[in-house]
Amino acid sequence: MKIYTLHKKQNLPISVNEAWEFLSSPKNLKIITPDYMGFHILSGADKPMFPGQIIQYIVTPVLGIKTKWVTEITHVKDRTYFVDEQRFGPYDLWHHKHFIKEIEGGVEMEDIVDYKLPMGILGQMIHPLVVKPKLEEIFNYRTKKLEELFGKY
Repeated sequence: MKIYTLHKKQNLPISVNEAWEFLSSPKNLKIITPDYMGFHILSGADKPMFPGQIIQYIVTPVLGIKTKWVTEITHVKDRTYFVDEQRFGPYDLWHHKHFIKEIEGGVEMEDIVDYKLPMGILGQMIHPLVVKPKLEEIFNYRTKKLEELFGKY
């Protein structure tokens, strides 16, 4: 069983409150997701984030194949971190930790995603060819989009 980790950090010239307000709103996920992914929230984004919150959405990550994805917000520490975990979707495991901390002149945002692919050895073979590059592309898009919205650090 192979578990992969994606680790990204980004600094932005905004306050912890501004960062938290934006990042903890499920509705803003569409803003920082590439358009070609066809991201559409089906339910669960009508309230501020809380532990136990279930969010259902549709994404089209590869080859125009629509995929239903259901995540649960499992942990929330106000203005510090939150965790979302896939309950239904394309991964055997998806555990995404979002950290926000104040630094001089702004905030540091850190994402740590632990994930496991389905299909055993076949999943491991397609990881470096398809999955890893796609996740890097998505998170690089987020970095650029957040800099467009809030400025460069």
